[in-house]
Amino acid sequence: MRIATWNCNSIRSRVDRAIGVLQRHDLDVLALQETKCKDEQFPLAPFIEAGYEVAMHGLNQWNGVAIVSRVGLEDVQIGFEGMPTWGEPDAVAEARAIGATCAGVRIWSLYVPNGRDLDNPHYAYKLDWLAHLRDTAAGWLADDADAQSVLMGDWNIAPRDEDVWDPSFFIGKTHVSEPERAAFRSVLDAGYADVVTPHTEGQFTYWDYTQLRFPKKQGMRIDFALASPAVERRVTGAMIDREERKGKGASDHAPVLVDLADEA
Repeated sequence: MRIATWNCNSIRSRVDRAIGVLQRHDLDVLALQETKCKDEQFPLAPFIEAGYEVAMHGLNQWNGVAIVSRVGLEDVQIGFEGMPTWGEPDAVAEARAIGATCAGVRIWSLYVPNGRDLDNPHYAYKLDWLAHLRDTAAGWLADDADAQSVLMGDWNIAPRDEDVWDPSFFIGKTHVSEPERAAFRSVLDAGYADVVTPHTEGQFTYWDYTQLRFPKKQGMRIDFALASPAVERRVTGAMIDREERKGKGASDHAPVLVDLADEA
C-alpha cells in the first residue's frame, strides 16, 4: 500500500498535477491540504474517472483538506475531538482536519495553523490546536494500542535545525520556535513516529515562491507522516517527490510518500 500527503495549494488550480501524482506514483491514498475551495467547488470528476473516491472538507477559499482513495473511504470524520476554533466574534472550526479509514488504515489529513508571527494571536491558536491534537491522538492509542493510524499533512513546523536551509535566517520566526518544536515532539512522545525523515535525510518538502528559493535549494521540511506503532512496523520506505515542485504552476510543497507492507 502506498500513501502520500501533499499541500497542493489550490486543488482547482492543480487538479491535473494531482491526478499526475496519483498515476505517476501508483498511489492508493493521497491526503491533500490547502485545497482552497468549498466542497461543492471541488473538482471531483477527474478523480472519479481515475478510479478514486474523495472525502473533502472546505468552507471557503482558505485552508481545506481532503482524502483521495482507491482502497475504500470509510468512517469519514470532519475535524478531531476538541479541535479549537478561530476567529472573533464568531469563532469557527476551520477546515484543517479530515479522517477516513482506507484499507484498514485510519488516515488523517491535517493542515496545522501557520502561526504567522510569534506575537500574533494565530501563534497561540496554533499551539492550542497542536495540544488538542496531541491529547486526542494519544487517546486513540490509549483506546487501542494496535490502532493502524497515520497523521499526515502540512505541520507548519520544522522540528530540527537540519530541517531548514539556514537556521540563522529563521531566528525570531515561526515554524522553528521552541514551543512549536516541543508541540511536535509531544505528538511523537504520545506514541507516533516520523516515518519519512529516516528515509529522506537532508531533503526538504517546501520552498517559498519568492527569492528563487527552490533553485537555490533553500527549503524547509514541514510536511510529515506520523504513524502509530502498528503502521510504523509496516513501513518499507518513503520519499519526497521533489520533481513535482518543478515547472510552471507547481505548488510550493512537494508530495511526501510512504510505502506500507501488507499486514502480517
